Amino acid sequence: MSDELVHYDLGDGVATLTLDSEHNRNALSRQLVSELFAALERAEADRGVKVALIASAGRVFCSGADLSEATSGGMDEGARRIVELQRLIVSMDKPVVTRVGGPVRAGGIGIVAASDVVVASEDATFALTEVKLGLAAAIISLTVHARMTPRAASLTTLGGEVFTGTEAAAYGLVTAAVPADRLDEEVAKVCASLATGSGQGLRESKRILNRELLARIDAHGEEMAQLSARLFASDEAREAMTAFLSRKK
Repeated sequence: MSDELVHYDLGDGVATLTLDSEHNRNALSRQLVSELFAALERAEADRGVKVALIASAGRVFCSGADLSEATSGGMDEGARRIVELQRLIVSMDKPVVTRVGGPVRAGGIGIVAASDVVVASEDATFALTEVKLGLAAAIISLTVHARMTPRAASLTTLGGEVFTGTEAAAYGLVTAAVPADRLDEEVAKVCASLATGSGQGLRESKRILNRELLARIDAHGEEMAQLSARLFASDEAREAMTAFLSRKK
């Protein structure tokens, strides 16, 4: 389909889910989130899949929430859907690997944090930019704060500044950071290793690993979704988002 935003490919037990929404830098629009959700469910149901790999076409991995949709229609449903997306990644029986070769911002970092293994290029850039727009990293705090050290979470969340893949690895957000020219090789190596696991072994091991994280999402997901929607609807955030969108045009 020419208007498909998430492509699904299967090979050697690895389902590759490629984000391809160049017009908004892979922002988490309703369509992209819905298609990614469906692709993950497809990988979960496919007995031939051992590992799900999330990657991106183009330079940007994900630019965060779709601010055009947020300013026009609010984030009540969108915030809940992103909570559900993180929960699906965490609760799937199969490991989810994410490849980050370029910029990832705000809500996109929730996908990174929810994933089981993340390999990033050393020069990839990350930023929790919500604080700059009168928002808070609310719904993604469910996973981000479970991965990052508390001091790193404070620095990046309150500052909203850009940090590199190398720093993201030191902070605990990603598993490993490698030179850009080795990224594909390292991702393939990780996926091949994970694919040697038995289905039952992978399922039960992942359940043990993510038990506390899943409980955290279930306990606080609705609260964080409501907070996020309220902040997106505030006058302060709407003014900041409108100004940001105007600068981009």
